[in-house]
Amino acid sequence: MKVLFINNNGGGFADWVEVDENTRVEKFFEDTMPNMSATDVLIRVNRQPVSADTELRDGDRVSITPTKIEGAR
Repeated sequence: MKVLFINNNGGGFADWVEVDENTRVEKFFEDTMPNMSATDVLIRVNRQPVSADTELRDGDRVSITPTKIEGAR
């Protein structure tokens, strides 16, 4: 299945990506952002904040936005 991944980290980008059926947000985050901590980002699915155990569905829009910016005071 495909989900729209919107990465708001750094320069940011958006693209459709393939994920397995029954993929949970936690697994998606670990696979797409391996060097980031989940405590440093806000993850939304279809513009709504979600928990780590939320299952993704075909056509979902997943955005990951950092809540801590490197170098900021």
